[in-house]
Amino acid sequence: MGDAGSVTEDTGSPARGLADLLQYPLLSAISGRRTRRIAQGTSIDAGALSYASANLPAPLTPLEEAILIVSTGLAGFSLHDVPLMYPDGEPVLATTQMGVPARAASSADNAQATHFFLINDEGTWLLQQKRGREAVAWLREFPPDRALWTERHWLDAAAGVKRKIYPERLDFPRRWPYYFTWNKMISNRPGTSVFLPLVDTTRQMINVLFIMLSEPDGQRPLVLDDWSKFKPKKLIEWAAWAGSLIGVVPKIPYQPVAGIERVQKKWLQSDYPFPLGFAGTMRTDYEALFHLQNLMLVTHGMGLGGWIHAGVGAPYVFERDPSKGTYGLGFRMQQPKTWRRWPPLPAPLPNPVGLDGILEGLCPPYISSMNDAVDRVYEDKYGADGVYGDQAVFEKPYRRADDAAYFMRNAERPSKETVQYIKDICNYIYDTYGRFPAHVNSFHVPGVWLQVSHLEIEYYEKFIQPDIYHRQAKHHAVWGKH
Repeated sequence: MGDAGSVTEDTGSPARGLADLLQYPLLSAISGRRTRRIAQGTSIDAGALSYASANLPAPLTPLEEAILIVSTGLAGFSLHDVPLMYPDGEPVLATTQMGVPARAASSADNAQATHFFLINDEGTWLLQQKRGREAVAWLREFPPDRALWTERHWLDAAAGVKRKIYPERLDFPRRWPYYFTWNKMISNRPGTSVFLPLVDTTRQMINVLFIMLSEPDGQRPLVLDDWSKFKPKKLIEWAAWAGSLIGVVPKIPYQPVAGIERVQKKWLQSDYPFPLGFAGTMRTDYEALFHLQNLMLVTHGMGLGGWIHAGVGAPYVFERDPSKGTYGLGFRMQQPKTWRRWPPLPAPLPNPVGLDGILEGLCPPYISSMNDAVDRVYEDKYGADGVYGDQAVFEKPYRRADDAAYFMRNAERPSKETVQYIKDICNYIYDTYGRFPAHVNSFHVPGVWLQVSHLEIEYYEKFIQPDIYHRQAKHHAVWGKH
């Protein structure tokens, strides 16, 4: 079912809007998805294409905003439909995931590392997603089939994840380096709702090391620091390295983070080493981009305007000094080491490590050492309440609890030597660069945000072909006048 016929009067209601959204075809949302920038109440200067609005800004209704909030949240359980052994019968690491409850967007290793800040006329909010048993309880309370939800379901589900951080809209001076080009005039304006993604890279980086270094003997990669040319500190280190790896040194002119003796024992291999900067964010940031695409599709399905664009980027989005007109996130910024010769960015810049007591990275000062950080990830995965320790959560996607128990018993765990090597790597990073990670910030800013709004329909009627905004033109008739 698609759009209803043309409606000339505002006869809509929230119930009608919900029903219309649930019936709107996915393929129509994909083909109709477009950037639409001009929010209701916005005037623009564009020469012959200038437009002066006679309307006031019109914020999203609580229900409209709730649907978008929930669309970034929980949506069932991830699957462990993977092999448990290699063809020769040896066990394979099958414990890669960081959680069982899943969200609406694809996530590397189900890391769920994306945190959204919602910016609207009422303030700045963190959307705090539930995990573990708390997530299971939430999924039990709210039916997985959203077609069964009432307006109250959507409102309650959204309210359960909203945490108010500041009473005002996140905002900055309308100039470089905060805003640029046309964004200065029409981005993050009154009446709009803005979704800002931030990605916690600390936990997933440790998790990826667990995954890579659980390969069989002789296949685990030697980890290199691709920012540091190979300069052994001691003659004995050079002798051990050169004596065991003749012919390899010219191919790898960088410093091994740790593990020379492990190469000699054939526990690691150096033919295909792993440079620390090779994966950047360890692909953790892709999750944020999938979420943004989902939000754009839902936005179009609701007949709202959506615009993914360059938001205020790092490090400026973290600035908070009202005396200077900067109303940013106010993160704790870990100051960099003093360098005689700077390493590549972002190592010599302040590192956003967290919002005290609200959103904290798995690195100092929120933990005492990187050893503790590795132990924390291990416990979160394999402890009694962890992903692979709590059968009550793990068994949720299985038809039979016995099958879940079998998987948990037989899935390979990282060895003690693997855990120690990961600690060596993480300590090297922190001791060398005074931060963790070094090649990316603890909280990565993808650099874009999504603005959602009721459109200034009169502007589009004046300048734009009707078939490009026909869904938005019917919004009030379907959802009701705001």
